[in-house]
Amino acid sequence: MSNAPLDEDGYPAPFLSRLRQMSGTWRVVALALVFVLAAVLLALLGDRIPPDVILIALALLAVIGVFCLFAIAAGLFRLSPGEEGRTLPRAIVDSLPFGAIVTDREGRITYANMRYGDFPGGTSNGVPVGVPRLFAGYPETSEALNRLSRAARDGRPAFEDLRLIGGLGGAMGGSTRPSWYRVGVRSLPPVEGHGSALVLWSVEDITRDRERQDNAYAELQRAIDYLDHAPAGFFSADASGQIQYLNSTLADWLGYDLAEFETGAIALEDLVRGDGASLLMRGRADGQIRTEVIDIDLVRRNGTSLPVRLLHRAARLAAGELGETRTLVLDRRQGTDSAEALRAAEVRFSRFFNDTPFAIATLDGQGRIIRTNAPFSRIFGWSSSEKSIEMQPMADLLVEADRTRFAEAVTAAHENRSSIEPVDALLAGVGDHAVRLYVSGSEASEASSERVNVYALDMTEQRKLEAQFAQGQKMQAVGQLAGGVAHDFNNVLTAIIGFSDLLLLKHKPGDPSFADLMAIKNSANRAAGLTRQLLAFSRRQTLRPQVLEIQGHIDDLTVLLKRLIGEAITLAVEHGRALWPVKADLVQLEQVVVNLVVNARDAMPNGGTITLRTANVSAAEVPGLGHAGLPAADYVAIEVVDTGTGMTPEIMDKIFEPFFSTKELGKGTGLGLSTVYGIIKQTGGFIYCASTLGVGTTFQIYLPRHVAAEGDVVPKAQAAPVKDLTGHERILLVEDEDNVRSFSARALRATGYEVFEADSGEEALYVLDDIEDGIDLMISDVVMPEMDGPTLLGKVRERLPDLKVIFVSGYAEESVRQDIADDSTVEFLAKPYSLDQINSKVKEVLASARRDVRE
Repeated sequence: MSNAPLDEDGYPAPFLSRLRQMSGTWRVVALALVFVLAAVLLALLGDRIPPDVILIALALLAVIGVFCLFAIAAGLFRLSPGEEGRTLPRAIVDSLPFGAIVTDREGRITYANMRYGDFPGGTSNGVPVGVPRLFAGYPETSEALNRLSRAARDGRPAFEDLRLIGGLGGAMGGSTRPSWYRVGVRSLPPVEGHGSALVLWSVEDITRDRERQDNAYAELQRAIDYLDHAPAGFFSADASGQIQYLNSTLADWLGYDLAEFETGAIALEDLVRGDGASLLMRGRADGQIRTEVIDIDLVRRNGTSLPVRLLHRAARLAAGELGETRTLVLDRRQGTDSAEALRAAEVRFSRFFNDTPFAIATLDGQGRIIRTNAPFSRIFGWSSSEKSIEMQPMADLLVEADRTRFAEAVTAAHENRSSIEPVDALLAGVGDHAVRLYVSGSEASEASSERVNVYALDMTEQRKLEAQFAQGQKMQAVGQLAGGVAHDFNNVLTAIIGFSDLLLLKHKPGDPSFADLMAIKNSANRAAGLTRQLLAFSRRQTLRPQVLEIQGHIDDLTVLLKRLIGEAITLAVEHGRALWPVKADLVQLEQVVVNLVVNARDAMPNGGTITLRTANVSAAEVPGLGHAGLPAADYVAIEVVDTGTGMTPEIMDKIFEPFFSTKELGKGTGLGLSTVYGIIKQTGGFIYCASTLGVGTTFQIYLPRHVAAEGDVVPKAQAAPVKDLTGHERILLVEDEDNVRSFSARALRATGYEVFEADSGEEALYVLDDIEDGIDLMISDVVMPEMDGPTLLGKVRERLPDLKVIFVSGYAEESVRQDIADDSTVEFLAKPYSLDQINSKVKEVLASARRDVRE
C-alpha cells in the first residue's frame, strides 16, 4: 500500500467518502478507550495519586475542553458527521453520469467518482487505475490514448471517441458487438493544498448515441435512395439559378454522371433551352409557396431536347429574396396509347409557346397579365428579383406616351374588332428598348379569364439599325456633296495658284505687285486646306498609311498639345500596356488628336482636365462596349476625355456634319470634327462620342489592329527635291478644265518641254494619231466627261505599252488606283498643285523612265 495514491488527509483513496467514514469511526473508538482507561486507573490507583496531580490533570482537561469549544466556534476544528459531511463539489462529481477521475499531469490519481469504479477494470485491488491503464489491453486505442496523454501533460483539452469490439471486458467473453467510449481530458483550476496542476479525465459510454446516429444516417440514406430512384426526376436550384441537387433518374435522362456532379456545377441555363430559365426563377411577391405546372423542353448533355412537365415551386424569403426552388420532372415521352395524340399535341404546343423568338402574353379583359412565355422576361426586362408579373397591368410596362394606344388596342381586341394595327412602343425604365405589339382577341371561356393575346417583337436593334442607316445615308449624301464641291473647287484653286506662280516669275520681291500676288497665292493655299478637310470628310483625301506605334507618337504630341491648351488646363496621358500596332497616316492621325484636344479646350473656358488614354480592346470585349455598328475585332482605342460643359443630344447628332459649329461666328469653320470623322473612317476605324451636360465629353476612337502579313507593300521613300527642272521631252496634257490645262501647258513649256494639249479623252487619241514620233509622258485628269482617265489609259496602253503616265485629281490617290488595272507605270499628282510641284513631278517621272531604259 506504500505506492497507493492518498487523499488530502493522507489516507488511501479508492473512494474518498468510504475512507472518511471508516477513519471517523476508529477515531471515536480510540478516544473512548482512552477515557475508559483513564477512569479505570483513577478508580484503582486514586488513593496513591497525590491530590495536586489530580487537580492539575483536571485543570488541563478543562483548559483543553475550553480551547476546543473556542476552536469549534471559530471554525478551526470541524466535527465529522460521517457520510453526511461530504462536500458539495464532491457530491456533484459523484453524481455525474460518466466516470470522472482527477490526476496530476504525471498520472498520479487524486480522486475518482463512483461511476468510474463501475467500468470493468476501473479498479485494481480496490484502488482506481488511470485511464491509459483502463484501455491498456486494447491495441486499437493506443494512438488515441497517446494523444490524450500528451494533451494531459501539456494542459490542453482533448477528446477522442474509442471503438471497442465487445466493450471494456466484453471482448474476452466473446462478444462481437462494438461499444463506443468518449474519453476526454482537460485542466482544472488550481486547488488549495495541491502543489501540482490537476487534470480531469472523463470516460463516457456513448454506444447508444452512436447507434441512434447510425440508424438515423441509414434512414437518411434510404430516403435519398428512394428519391434518387423514383420514377420521376427531381432537382433544386438556388436564387442565382445554380443546381444544388438532382436525383439519379433526372441525371440518367439528361446524360449526366451523378458521381461527377458537384453542387453549383450546372446552371438552369444548361438544362433549359432559350429563355425557359426565367420561368423557373419567378416566385410570388408575398413569399407564398405555390406549385406551378410548366410544360417545357429540357436540354440533354448531348444537346437534344427532352419534353417534360415540371411541377415547380419557388418562394421568396422574408427579406424578399428568392429562395431555393423544388421541381418535380415528369417525362412527357411516356403515355398510354389512347392519350398519345393529345400528349404529342401538348408537347408541340409547349415547344412553340416557349421557344418562339418573340414574347407572348395573355391578358384578361382589363389588360392584366395572366400568362407569359419564356422570352417575355428577356424582352420586357423582367428579372427574377422583382415581384411576380402575373396580374400586373401590361400597360404599366410601357412608357406613358404609348399606354393610351395600347389600351385602345386591347379594348378593340376584347370587343373582337378586326384589322387592329400593331402598336410600336418603348418600354418603361429600360432605356430605348422598343417593341412592336400585335394584339388579338381570344375566345372567351368560363374556365379561363384570358381574353386578349399579345405578341411582342423586340425592335430595339432594328430601330438602332434604322437610325444608323438614316444617319449613314445623311452623312454619305453630305460627303458626296462635299467631295464634289471640293473636286470642282480644286480645279479653280489649281488655276489660281498656278497663274499666281507664273506672275511671280515676272514680278520679283521688289516689284509693287509682288505683295498682292503673294496674298492671292496664300489665300488660295488656305482655301486648298479647306478643300482637303472636305475631302477628308468625304473620305477622298490622299493618305500615306504606315505602321505606327501609337504610344510613342502620342507622347511626341504632348509638348505641342500643352502649348495649345494653355496653363489653366491639365493634360493627363494614360497608356495601356503592350499596345498593338496600327496602320494609318501619321500626319492625319496627329491632326485627329489635335482637333479633338482643341475642341476639348474650347469646351473648358474655366479650366479643367483633358485625359488622353490608349488601350488594347480585344474582339471578346467589343460586345460589352455597347457601341452600335462596331464589329467584333481587335482594336487599339484612343480616348480624349474632358471635364468641360458637355453637349445636348441635339448637338451630338450634328457634330460630325461639315460646317456645323457651336462656336461664335468667325471662330471656327465647322470642319474640325467632320475632318476627324472622315480620316478615321477612311483609315478603317470607328469613332463614338458620349457627353453629359455639366460633366464633360468623351471621344472614343477604335483603330483596327495591324497584323503584318506577307506581301505588304512598303511605302515609297520620298524622292529628293529636284533642282534642275528643265527638259526637252514630248508631253501629252489631257485636261477638261481650260484654265488648269492652260496653266499646266505654260508651266511645262517654260521649262523646255514640248506640250500637246487635249480637252478630252477622245481628242487625246486623235492627237496621238497626229504625232508621228510618239510621246514620252502623258498627264491626264482622272474625272472627265465621256471618257475618263482610266479608260483613256487602257486605250493608250494598246499603242504605247511602256508609256509613263501621271494622273492628276482632287480625290484620294487610293480611290484613283482602284480603277486602274495596271498601275506599275502610273504616278499621281494631287490637285491643287503649284508650278514647282508639276515641274518637279514631271522631272522625277521622266528621270525614272530613263533609269528603267538603262537597266
